[in-house]
Amino acid sequence: MIYRFRVILDNDTDEDVFRDLEIRESDTLEDLHNVITQSFGFDGTEMASFYISNDQWDQGEEISLFDLSEDASARLMNETAINDVVFEMQPKLIYVYDFLSMWTFFVELAEIVDEAEGSDYPNLMFVQGQVPDVAPEKVFESEDSDVFDEFEDDLDIDDYDNLDFDENWN
Repeated sequence: MIYRFRVILDNDTDEDVFRDLEIRESDTLEDLHNVITQSFGFDGTEMASFYISNDQWDQGEEISLFDLSEDASARLMNETAINDVVFEMQPKLIYVYDFLSMWTFFVELAEIVDEAEGSDYPNLMFVQGQVPDVAPEKVFESEDSDVFDEFEDDLDIDDYDNLDFDENWN
């Protein structure tokens, strides 16, 4: 079977930027990573990860390009078939490319079709929008407020008398 994905760049511009891709369900997430990077014009040399997601696009389990864990326990793209993590009841993934720039994409299974005789896969079906020169800036929201503020605790780090620690701890 062939999985048809819509891969949408998470950006805050007026222009929608997405690619529609076809890939075999039995191909690996590394194959999907390669077709995504090529279709958006990246060289594919940066670190990347997929995250299993739910209907609200919450980030779940990570499946990475390389195992950087100390105990070699990370789930890897080249060992994970697409149909092991994506199916009709679980159609969404989050894809992050280049952890310094944080290019973030929403990957959604749009359709499952039969393989067309004589077609090559993976296949770039449709292109919409131009990729910006730099990754769109992310605004992180906290559960308690509309916008995350890293300085919301109002601590004055130069006011040593009122900081809650023992300066002679060692």
